[in-house]
Amino acid sequence: MWKYPIDEDLFDAFSKYSKIAGVIFIILGAIGIIYPVFMTLATVTFISWLMIFGGFIAGYFTYLSDKSNPLGWLKSFVLFVIGLLMIFYPMTGVGTVGLLLAVYFFMDSFASFSIALSMRPTNGWIWWFINAIFSLLIGILFIIGWPFTSMYLIGLLVGFSLFFDGFSLLITGSIFKKMTK
Repeated sequence: MWKYPIDEDLFDAFSKYSKIAGVIFIILGAIGIIYPVFMTLATVTFISWLMIFGGFIAGYFTYLSDKSNPLGWLKSFVLFVIGLLMIFYPMTGVGTVGLLLAVYFFMDSFASFSIALSMRPTNGWIWWFINAIFSLLIGILFIIGWPFTSMYLIGLLVGFSLFFDGFSLLITGSIFKKMTK
């Protein structure tokens, strides 16, 4: 079945750990679906800390590579300050992340419409079209009540994503377990 020799222990380890991670993701996803405001605040806090950490790392590499580079220091400063602002003013962070997600969904909708129209005579174009419509609707939902709808939509979308990622990991782990038998 495989062209190259693959260590069977790798499949066993992946099967075991993907099931553990899958259950954790399903639990976190269910929490996000049931309590979307909590998941929204957790997501924005996580993004804030990533930005603060990124600011430190950017500053460290600017220090190591070129201490006289003002743009490197500016990048580090901006990441650090925006991360701190999102920590101390989480509602501003929620609104910002919601606006970024709205832009993402509008761009995804445009790309999906383009793919659907370019594939139109072939099979499968309708799925791209449906994906485009759903992305457009989600983008509109973010914009209609922005920034207030962001408080629920971010957590809800992250919750659904984690929930379905968890199921995907469980299924993949089960398939890999069957492959090693």
